[in-house]
Amino acid sequence: MAGKFFILGKRGGSARESRGHMEERLYELIFICRPDTPEADVDKVIATLEHTVTEKGAKIEKTEKWGRKRMAYRVQRLREGFYVFMVLRSSHGEVVKELERRLKVADPVMKYITVRVDEELKRQDKLKRHREKRAARRPRKTVPSSFPPAGPAAGPAAAGGSEPASAAS
Repeated sequence: MAGKFFILGKRGGSARESRGHMEERLYELIFICRPDTPEADVDKVIATLEHTVTEKGAKIEKTEKWGRKRMAYRVQRLREGFYVFMVLRSSHGEVVKELERRLKVADPVMKYITVRVDEELKRQDKLKRHREKRAARRPRKTVPSSFPPAGPAAGPAAAGGSEPASAAS
C-alpha cells in the first residue's frame, strides 16, 4: 500500500517549463507621487521605471503625466497627488514584480496599481466575434423604402374613399 501514493503536479517538470514562452501581455500602471515632489524627481522615478522595463525586455507604449489631482480620500494625510499613467507590454511577469518593488521603495510614491488589461480586451474581442457570428447566422430583415400596393384593396378605396379616383372630382 505504501508504494501506491502519487505526488500530484510533479510529472513532466514544472508548469512554467511546460507552458513554454508566455504570450505578450498588456499592463496599465498608475502611480501617485506626493504633491510637493518637484517635477524633476517625478521624471527621475519615470526614468528609473523606463530603464527597468527596457532592461527586462519589455517596452513602454505610453507615458502620461496627468499632473496634480485631488484624490477621493486622504492618503498619508494628503488630499492631492501627482498622477502618472503608463502602458507597458511584456511577456515576462517578473517585470511587473520588479516595477512594483521599485515603486514601493521610492520615497515620492504614495500609491500605485498595476492592472493587466489584455484579458479584458480578449474577452471583448471574443464577445464581438460571437455577436458577429450570430448576426451572420440569422437572416437580415430588409425594410423596403416604399411598400408596393398589395392588390385591388390597396387603391384609394383603402385610404378611406368609397368612390374611384376619377369619379371623385
